[in-house]
Amino acid sequence: MKSTGRSKSASTRIVLSDERRADLVAAIQAFFVTELDQELSEFKAREVLDFFIRQLGAPVYNQAVQDVRAFLQDRVSDLDVEFYEPEEPPR
Repeated sequence: MKSTGRSKSASTRIVLSDERRADLVAAIQAFFVTELDQELSEFKAREVLDFFIRQLGAPVYNQAVQDVRAFLQDRVSDLDVEFYEPEEPPR
């Protein structure tokens, strides 16, 4: 595997609070027990979470940014239609 010189945590701008991380780790552990009939240690659940953040974090984040950009562009273009005030020619 080729190293990019960046650490795992430096590869994404997605940072989870300690509380959110703990909630997600618990959810992963519950998923593994319920759906896969496997118990997962907290360490392994954290590794699974980190893997998915690395693999999915940037694409999901970037898609969200694109969705917001498109939404805002639509709203800005609506400004002309909704709030345009016709000007009277000078007299």
